[in-house]
Amino acid sequence: MRAVKLLVAISVFLVFAFVGYAEETKQDTAPAAGPGVKQETQPGAVPEAKPDAQTGSQPAEQPAPGGPDSREKRFVATVGPDGVQHVEISGGEYYFEPNHIVLKVNVPAEFAVKKAKDTSWFIPHDIVVHAPEAGIDFKVSLKTGPQTVKFTPTKAGKYPFSCDKKPPFGKSHKDKGMEGVIEVVE
Repeated sequence: MRAVKLLVAISVFLVFAFVGYAEETKQDTAPAAGPGVKQETQPGAVPEAKPDAQTGSQPAEQPAPGGPDSREKRFVATVGPDGVQHVEISGGEYYFEPNHIVLKVNVPAEFAVKKAKDTSWFIPHDIVVHAPEAGIDFKVSLKTGPQTVKFTPTKAGKYPFSCDKKPPFGKSHKDKGMEGVIEVVE
């Protein structure tokens, strides 16, 4: 019985190792951005051009470093009637959407983070921000359902976030483009 369990464990490890190797060796054909991220409707919001797209933001797509198909998906949070800045973030196959989030300093923020629909169920992803000097410090494993992260940014500046997962072979998820920035403004 122990031998069977050991064989299963080794098989699972080899599958994950192969997936990481296969992802590394194939050409970079991963989508630059995933499906739209829905936001709660905020009064006085500037909607995106798409009818079912984000509200409560001033989104803008701009070329970003990292490749010809890379796009910056910017989201400017507004303060809702509850006094909180609400942001929904999806993490997909080596991207975050949005990947540039603008928040106001000293105003509570609430992130709903989850895996995007186009993400493989067996490839783990997370979102990590380590900026305790600014009141932003969390690590959350992404799941299909949203998970809530609450914090209050206390210092203006730009704070990077990324996925810190790395397969046994190949590039880390951050190196493949799964990163972004939280910009805290006055």
